[in-house]
Amino acid sequence: MRLLLVLSVFSFLLFFSYHAGAYDPLDPNGNITIKWDVMSWTADGYVATVTMHNFQMYRHIMNPGWTLGWSWAKKEVIWSMVGAQTTEQGDCSKFKGNVPHCCKKTPTVVDFLPGVPYNQQFTNCCKGGVIPAWGQDPAGAISSFQVSVGQAGTSNKTVKLPKNFTLLAPGPGYTCGPAKVVPSTVFLTPDKRRKTQALMTWNVTCTYSQFLARKNPSCCVSLSSFYNDTITPCTACACGCQNKKNCVKSGSKFRGDKGLHTTKKDNDQLLQCTHHMCPIRVHWHVKLNYKDYWRVKIAITNFNYKMNYTLWTLAVQHPNLNNVTQVFSFDYKPLVPYESVNDTAMFFGMKYYNDLLMEAGPSGNVQSEVLMRKNKDTFTFKQGWAFPHKVYFNGDECMLPPPDSYPFLPSSASLNLFNFPIFIFSLLFIMLFCLMNS
Repeated sequence: MRLLLVLSVFSFLLFFSYHAGAYDPLDPNGNITIKWDVMSWTADGYVATVTMHNFQMYRHIMNPGWTLGWSWAKKEVIWSMVGAQTTEQGDCSKFKGNVPHCCKKTPTVVDFLPGVPYNQQFTNCCKGGVIPAWGQDPAGAISSFQVSVGQAGTSNKTVKLPKNFTLLAPGPGYTCGPAKVVPSTVFLTPDKRRKTQALMTWNVTCTYSQFLARKNPSCCVSLSSFYNDTITPCTACACGCQNKKNCVKSGSKFRGDKGLHTTKKDNDQLLQCTHHMCPIRVHWHVKLNYKDYWRVKIAITNFNYKMNYTLWTLAVQHPNLNNVTQVFSFDYKPLVPYESVNDTAMFFGMKYYNDLLMEAGPSGNVQSEVLMRKNKDTFTFKQGWAFPHKVYFNGDECMLPPPDSYPFLPSSASLNLFNFPIFIFSLLFIMLFCLMNS
């Protein structure tokens, strides 16, 4: 009995640590790193460049963008900012003459929107907080701003690092560790003939956990195939049915209000009424079977009237994705988190063509087809092999149907799918033989 209790506690701790630790098996090194580089000392503090790198392969920060917060270790204030701003100024009544940009103990910073005056811009700023995934756009997976801090230390020994970092991107799910001093960042001058370095540098690492972001999945997967008329739908209430009473019935003349499609950080949704009640459905259809290749159609449908998905991503795990021959209508990138295994691919929209998934309605879908070369040693249509093992949309894992509900291979075809013509010829021969001897 005592052993059983110990094993139960161990299993619970293992389950909790897996979810809370934000480990993603398809992107084990994915994180958002926030780097503070002290560029100069001032009379009462320092000027720092804050840079946010999104090192996640297929999880981007979408509109309305990131929100970064922290707590000051002492009584620091922000004198000025370039490339971003705090959401509140706080109580600065004790200051005479020059008034700080922010006097709050716990400032909250957001990126500027595009189009701000030139004198307020900074390198890699002013994108409304939107940051692409590293696998989608490595050069653009960055955001930065400059901050002038007062009433702070004026040397490496007297500076106190900020603490209690928080990141909304745009909603919850990220957990940030403590700031850690690292070797100073080295910069190369524009002519690439001289190196300079920051006076001091510290890093903050933030990792994502879907378990912390929401209690239910945000997408589901349905399946179908050419060899079976059965369509396996998404699981009932796959994403929770708490919005069932406030959904919009299919076919209704719903038009929506002005500003309805602006994403909010509270993740408020207005969904089309479905049995699964998911904002996103990914459909995987095994379309055609050739001698040396097989073809899959992928369709992504948006059922949310309050959300346009910009820079969307789809990550799929399947053993035959190590031999992709051609992808139609989507951009494609193989993901190899482990050198010995190549079974994961990332799909995303082509720029200016289908990189925007519109809100629910006639235009709320994107689709493509994938042609894969068969591996004769492993290829089969038996036991659901043709369907994906894992599917992620925008970095969140989608709920797959139960394996026993997958479209099954008919018994006549399960013997040998490639000998079907021989079977027909044999049947015709037997019928002809019977007619001749009747």
